[in-house]
Amino acid sequence: MLAHLVADRIALLKRLRSVGPGLLSGLVLLTVAGGLIPAATALTFAALVGGVARDVGVAGVATTALLAYLTVLLLGHLLGTVREPLSYLAQMRIDGDHRAQVSRLAAMSATIGALERADVQVLIRQARADPESFMDGTPGPGALAQLDVIGRVIGIVGSSAVLAAYAWWPVPLLVLSAAALYGLIQLEGRDWRRVWRGVLMPGMRADVWAQALVSPSEGKEIRVFGLAGWAVERIQQYMRAAFDPMWSVGRQVLARQWWQVPLVFGPLSVAYLAVTADAVRGQAPVAIAAAVFAAAMGIFPADAHQAHLTINALTCLRAFDRLREELPEASTVGNAVAGHAPRAAAPLIRFEDVRFAYPGTGRQVLDHLDLEIRPGELLGIVGLNGAGKSTLIKLLASLYEPTSGRITADGVDVAEIGPVAWRRRISIVFQDFVRYHLSAADNVVLGNALAPRDEDALAAAARDAGLDEVVARLPLGWDTPLARSRTGGVDLSGGQWQQVVLARALYSVRTGAQVLVLDEPTAHLDVRTEFDVFGRLAAHKGDATVVLISHRLSTVRQADRIVLLSDGRIAEAGSHEELMALGGQYAAMFTIQAERFNRGYDDRIEEEELW
Repeated sequence: MLAHLVADRIALLKRLRSVGPGLLSGLVLLTVAGGLIPAATALTFAALVGGVARDVGVAGVATTALLAYLTVLLLGHLLGTVREPLSYLAQMRIDGDHRAQVSRLAAMSATIGALERADVQVLIRQARADPESFMDGTPGPGALAQLDVIGRVIGIVGSSAVLAAYAWWPVPLLVLSAAALYGLIQLEGRDWRRVWRGVLMPGMRADVWAQALVSPSEGKEIRVFGLAGWAVERIQQYMRAAFDPMWSVGRQVLARQWWQVPLVFGPLSVAYLAVTADAVRGQAPVAIAAAVFAAAMGIFPADAHQAHLTINALTCLRAFDRLREELPEASTVGNAVAGHAPRAAAPLIRFEDVRFAYPGTGRQVLDHLDLEIRPGELLGIVGLNGAGKSTLIKLLASLYEPTSGRITADGVDVAEIGPVAWRRRISIVFQDFVRYHLSAADNVVLGNALAPRDEDALAAAARDAGLDEVVARLPLGWDTPLARSRTGGVDLSGGQWQQVVLARALYSVRTGAQVLVLDEPTAHLDVRTEFDVFGRLAAHKGDATVVLISHRLSTVRQADRIVLLSDGRIAEAGSHEELMALGGQYAAMFTIQAERFNRGYDDRIEEEELW
């Protein structure tokens, strides 16, 4: 037990490295000086009392002692005043460094499977050092509390030395009582923490609805469907589920507060009565009695704050350690294989007997899938909803690992290449792409954030995606923020956003990516516009490989080769003409869509331009 306590303290003290040598040295000096104040206060107070009690030279001795006493009090106040802002700065540095580590861990994890788990989201909530309630702990206050403990130890040693000038026996009596009190405070903190860990999920669910109430996107449906009252009631239900157990613990803790009376006042009463009796009998000088009175209280902890800070911070750090086990960084999962550096040409990609089921489910989304993606080809992938098209793309991007089988690039398993190195060679437009609240230019060049901004590539990507006409109409051109919440910003329509993300992917290809994957990227565009966009894409893709997933077979027919997924496997494969001649599932799907189009049906998602 003692070894664990020491290890915990050391782990928190190590966090002080984030503070910086200059600031840390200043805090240490202030802590040591502050630790000496209780003993100095007791000694100067004793001198003052002794000076007043003397019959001769009272004015001179008492005045000097009074000045010394007031100086110590003023010094103690100044030390606390100076230390407070420095401690706040140190806390911000520690917590800022920790938050960066948590963010980096979540963003750099090899796959996204773990992030979808509720238990991992709870760990992130505990570890992120972003307090939202009095039970949320951060490493900063906990690490600084260890400095306070050092100061307290110095204070206890100094006060004990003053007490020992009277007698030795009050020292163990008071120190053991103070240790017992501190232990009870820690047990109370652990009770709070134990219950709090069990109610994190209701609190997180309440946060989701609280955010939805103030979000512009969810705000539309909340107002149209009249969900405001229902959402507020749901928040209150979750908050009651989160805090009712906490109130119960609070009542128990409050009921145990009477233990502090015998632990504090019992030993103090014994020491005070003994020194008072000795002073009355003339066996102890009045100055010694005054020193005992002043020094005894300096041994007891002022409050429970430091203990709770330590417990909260340790909970945060332990959650972070468990999170590192659940989210190994991509750089540690695989390294580029020696002799297999990225080539200038697009790789030959193979799915070899790949099976995949999402964690927690028994359904095989991909079942013994064999697929070859040839260098430089335009490959179309089609299939009914749930056939596994998007899952295949996530596996290709190493966002998930196959349950069995492997994916290779030029004969090398992409797991051996490493996800970081592999993802630099591919660019993907997902169905649920992200609309960044950044400028139009930034939204595009994020396609290759590691490379310096290339203005020529930016212009070419916009032209190929048909985005150049949209940019020309923006009030600030490329510098226009694509969010109405930003100053001078605008909102784009769904179709315009798809042109933005398509340009983002094309920019990535023009700056080094060798494989471009488009997963239903133009659902908001009409059929003719989509056909034109992909016609330009095919003409300007260069040597890159393009994988196109689309529910519109009239667009996919431009592909060099088309594969149809069914039940997690390749059911049909060939060119458009070959598949039509086969007369199978693809031919039936194409015929139905063609008839609907001839009747004037347009399956794009309609959305008005908002600017």
